[in-house]
Amino acid sequence: MIGSMLANCYIIADEETKEAAIIDPSAEEEEILRIVKDNDLKVIYIINTHGHMDHIGANAKIKERTGAEILIHEEDRNLLGSPVKNLAIFWGKMTKSPPADRFLKDGEIIPLGNLKIKVIHTPGHTRGSICLLVDDRLFTGDTLLRNSIGRADLPGASSRMLIQSIRERLLSLGDEIKIYPGHEEETTIGQEKRNNPFIQ
Repeated sequence: MIGSMLANCYIIADEETKEAAIIDPSAEEEEILRIVKDNDLKVIYIINTHGHMDHIGANAKIKERTGAEILIHEEDRNLLGSPVKNLAIFWGKMTKSPPADRFLKDGEIIPLGNLKIKVIHTPGHTRGSICLLVDDRLFTGDTLLRNSIGRADLPGASSRMLIQSIRERLLSLGDEIKIYPGHEEETTIGQEKRNNPFIQ
């Protein structure tokens, strides 16, 4: 967990090629880049699961230092450059990200060395929220959290769409799928089916 909002940032990499993607770099870019350097990684992508401040805060500096492409779903494209739309202004900040280099679509496969990252569009927390499936690991941003779900009382959010996205797009992936959420601790699809009061 990094930054004042305690968001989870993930670095995934192919062991053979050392190509890497940084998922949701919210803050503390020097620490993120130290890990990249210590592991001799080449950052190809910065992938934002959605466009809120606590998931895009270090986009600019990491892109500047690595040349990585910023990827986000098209429905969240307008959040990147607007402190109002990405909610930064509500925390007294003026956080902006450079524009996306490419927009992601539902079902798209992002190649990363020998890894394949599948994009799953899960609108609800924001219109352009996505989850990323890599083998048996699912990076859920603020869509599905341990025993909880993302907030649906923010501009552009919909509780109906959020629950629908989780039930129809995620729960069918298999109980053994490990969930790496945007906040708090890891969990699994099976655990959430049994314990999450929002999706019972």
